[in-house]
Amino acid sequence: MKKLLLLTVATSIALAPFAAQSTTNESIAKQAFMIDATTHAVLFDKAGDELMHPSSMSKLMTLYVLFQKLKSGRLKTEDKFIVSEKAWRTQGSKTFVDLGGEISVEDLIHGIIIQSGNDACIVVAEGISGSEEAFVKEMNRVAKEIGLMHSNFMNSSGMPEDNHRMTARDLATLSERLIKDFPEYYHYFAIREYTYNKIKQQNRNRLLGASLGVDGLKTGHTEDGGYGIALAAQQGDRRLILVLNGMASDNGRVQEGDRLLRYGFREFENKTIVKSGQKVADIPVWFGKTKTLPLVADKDVVATLPVTAEKDTSFVLKYNSPVSAPVAQGTHVADLVIKSKGGGEQVIPLKAGEEVPKLSAFGHMFAVIRHFVMSSGQ
Repeated sequence: MKKLLLLTVATSIALAPFAAQSTTNESIAKQAFMIDATTHAVLFDKAGDELMHPSSMSKLMTLYVLFQKLKSGRLKTEDKFIVSEKAWRTQGSKTFVDLGGEISVEDLIHGIIIQSGNDACIVVAEGISGSEEAFVKEMNRVAKEIGLMHSNFMNSSGMPEDNHRMTARDLATLSERLIKDFPEYYHYFAIREYTYNKIKQQNRNRLLGASLGVDGLKTGHTEDGGYGIALAAQQGDRRLILVLNGMASDNGRVQEGDRLLRYGFREFENKTIVKSGQKVADIPVWFGKTKTLPLVADKDVVATLPVTAEKDTSFVLKYNSPVSAPVAQGTHVADLVIKSKGGGEQVIPLKAGEEVPKLSAFGHMFAVIRHFVMSSGQ
């Protein structure tokens, strides 16, 4: 750390997302986006901010709203919803619900995740909001609340509609929020088969249970969107989230998902760069009772770095100059910018490690005079 630390003074604090994606790797997918869920490092990005047809991957948003209701206690998994004619008649992939029948919320969750049932989505939408149209409004409201800034939903199932759009980045964000916000329900995504109404169906996510550690999330396919998949995989303490879309076949998305996840686990690793409370550097302070201010991180700083780039990693300290007293302990005053060859950068906020009170009026005047005298003598 000390050998690599390069101190620079910036006129403004630089803030940028960490992007460690390869510039030499390619993908057969039209859109591909992969992140490390711990550091939010972007490991691969191909048209990640391009609007696309998300197909059944947008069912993840329907599930997010449903899980919110369950977690709040407004719903229970044993509660039952009635199947309307609209739900019963809906086309595409089905859970095969019975017209006028009652189906439990838990069966509906299985039906949406494993069987990708469009009918199950409509039953959920109508059961929660009274109509699919009202439910879609809630989907769009909640989507904005959790940071899906480029998504717009027109229905609960992902059936093709012109303005039903998401980006691969938004799908990765949604996938991460499902995992972190609802750990008590995430196990549903790893179930590989389910029988409802005496019909057994297989989970369309063929990478489940593979050696990669895939435990979710959702496939999608429409003529306009092509074949897509949102994947989550855990190996040790690392979790990767990968979204692919626009491929020509199911085999293609399986092979490409396998390849890019292996690439992400093999070519990158997470390293603790700074420990919580560790002093990173001292910076000068004007008109303070002490001349320097220690900078610390308020939590362990973990960075995702290329496994081959350690010797080419640099650390740059950026802060507004001059830093003037008083400075309260815990104030964000600088950023540690971690850069690696062939990768991007991660910006870590650094806090004041202690309070620096302002000099008295006499001390301030003396400091100004001393500064003027020293400047004049140069």
